[in-house]
Amino acid sequence: MSENQSQEKSITKYELPSIQEIYSGASEVAIQQNKLNILLNQPPMKEWIKKHPTATKVVNGVKVPIEYLPIERVEYLLTRIFVQWWFRIVKVQLIANSIVVNGTLHYQNQITGEWEKQDGVGAAPIQTDSGAKASDFSAVKSNAVMLAAPAAKSYAIKDAAECIGKLFGKDLNRADQICYDNLIRTFSEESPLVKEVEELIGKSTLSGMQKVAMNEEIKRCNAETLLERKEYLLNNQI
Repeated sequence: MSENQSQEKSITKYELPSIQEIYSGASEVAIQQNKLNILLNQPPMKEWIKKHPTATKVVNGVKVPIEYLPIERVEYLLTRIFVQWWFRIVKVQLIANSIVVNGTLHYQNQITGEWEKQDGVGAAPIQTDSGAKASDFSAVKSNAVMLAAPAAKSYAIKDAAECIGKLFGKDLNRADQICYDNLIRTFSEESPLVKEVEELIGKSTLSGMQKVAMNEEIKRCNAETLLERKEYLLNNQI
């Protein structure tokens, strides 16, 4: 067994949520995972996005360069968010005049400690001498395979990473996009947790204006903030 495979099998365990947490929708693991989902589905920094020199797409009848996130940015994000990750090459093929790499991106979810994975595929053409046909292997440049193979691997890593979320460039060239910001609100106003906090506000020593302000706040906040308000009320105002 390789070091990477051994590392992947080492899973950090976490406690199951209580029945109260399930009913309130406020499991700490669920809250943190939800925050991770929101983070992963933010758009990438505009300064990181590059225009492809040759590949184009049609927007309103006009050809424009395809946008992409460079591999160094993708690798930085993988390390910054997941800390531990690795890419396993499953298959390398020669299709037409291109090297094609199929592989699996393994990364550790820092919330649950579990290893997750996404498959990716990448292809890069083998360069031939100027004026030669792409299928003329007698005209292949001396360093063509040396350049194409790692490029195909990089494309495969990026393809797999895009499946993780918008932050890795998933929606850069899509006409229709989905907003994930509504994940911040994970329960209805009828949630037992909301009712519990409302009751605590009513019993608290806060002034009338403070109670009104906090009641308005909990109608808009997420589960994490609700738990913070509950703890504050129990420790300081009851």
